[in-house]
Amino acid sequence: MLVDTQPATHQHAPASPEVRDAWVNAQLIGVLMDNVGPTVAAAAVAVPVLVILMAGEVWTPALVAWTVAIMAMLLFRYRLIGLYRLRHDSVEGPQRQAFIDTYRWTWLAVSLLWGGPVAMSFLQAGFITQFACGLVVLGQGLFTLNAYSAYLPVFRAFTHGLAASVLTGLLIGAFTHPDAPDVVRTTTVFVLLVIAFWVLLLMAGARLHRVHRSSFELQFSNQELIDSLTLQTRASLRAVSTKNRFLASAAHDLRQPVHALSLYADWLASEPEMARDIAPRILQSTRAINELFDSLFDLTRIDAGNYKVRLQHVDVQKLFADLELQFEPVAAGKQLRLRTRTRPLTLWSDPVVLRRILGNLISNALRHTQRGGVLVALRQRQDVIVFEVWDTGVGIAREHQQAIFQEFFRVSQHQGTEDSLGLGLTIVSKLAALMGYQLALQSEANRGSVFRVMLPAYTQQAPGEQPQPTVVQAQAPAA
Repeated sequence: MLVDTQPATHQHAPASPEVRDAWVNAQLIGVLMDNVGPTVAAAAVAVPVLVILMAGEVWTPALVAWTVAIMAMLLFRYRLIGLYRLRHDSVEGPQRQAFIDTYRWTWLAVSLLWGGPVAMSFLQAGFITQFACGLVVLGQGLFTLNAYSAYLPVFRAFTHGLAASVLTGLLIGAFTHPDAPDVVRTTTVFVLLVIAFWVLLLMAGARLHRVHRSSFELQFSNQELIDSLTLQTRASLRAVSTKNRFLASAAHDLRQPVHALSLYADWLASEPEMARDIAPRILQSTRAINELFDSLFDLTRIDAGNYKVRLQHVDVQKLFADLELQFEPVAAGKQLRLRTRTRPLTLWSDPVVLRRILGNLISNALRHTQRGGVLVALRQRQDVIVFEVWDTGVGIAREHQQAIFQEFFRVSQHQGTEDSLGLGLTIVSKLAALMGYQLALQSEANRGSVFRVMLPAYTQQAPGEQPQPTVVQAQAPAA
């Protein structure tokens, strides 16, 4: 199993304008559909009133046809509300947009049908009937101003259809009754009034739409801010928890060698003749304290973004020779074989960081290997350069393969963890992330492990004149 331990970065980036507009439009469509029910109910009440007023005063077949058509459309729109509630009320985004695009024609159809009473009654029915028909029809426009203005395309379609149908009805009445008194003047006055009403309705609808849209845009921005603050709060709480756990573990690990050093000092004071036996133990405790402090300082500098990376040419063969010279006595002391396999290669990297990464991996491998040995190898693939550290040690169970890179984590049942600080692999992970290297692990319990550090191929440099080292102020890796 290959486990990539490169830390992921989590940032709450602001949503794109497209995402914001899609969400706002979905909310506006929701407001529109919430208001369809009252408009259908108002129309269902108005239709019988108009039929009663026009009965006996207008052409009956036309009145029957109009009544059947508009009631059928109202029933269809009532069914449309149920369809929306069932399939689209609980979803947002493209589904609502697709729904409204599919059934937008129904608003236009209803608005065109409302011109029927004007066409049937203008200059044909009595004055009271004409006035009532005009009042009801124009009242539909005012009623739908608040109901449909949330979604501007639908509102405009309905308003344009209503105005066009009313104007057409006025012209039809004028042409079918040219002998009516003052027909031209009356028609002209009503046409101008309808046009003025049309313009004012569009202006008022656009203004109300801006209010609706601004409200939802503000709601979207507030939700983004809340989400961002929530993520930052959680990250801060995680950081505090990690630091508290880190300090508690550091204090625990520091207490042991310091306490041992105190005991050895008291022992030496009371029995000076035991100096030969006590001195190695004092040195061992001192090394443990120094190692812990070095590791803590490294982690602090990395997390604070104060770790300076000095990029320069690195001779891989010399690096391997130095590592072999450093760790060969440790391997020999445990009767293990330490082998290296490399070839002439020069990298553009930080030799201290690279040596610290590989050194910690080799130290970790030797600590957890009781028989066999450790192999440090260099492999070059087409797009990456890979450092590998193989061991024949206890291996790492799958459930621990992510946790071993955490501070002070140690697998309790593993041999070799008694004197381990649990920081070596943490430093390896953070330094690899700092340099932009990929770190991977493949391991099986009781069968050994292999750690891989993968460098991009562009870090390879041909041997040549050594330039001045490049000093980079490294940034802290994202949490």
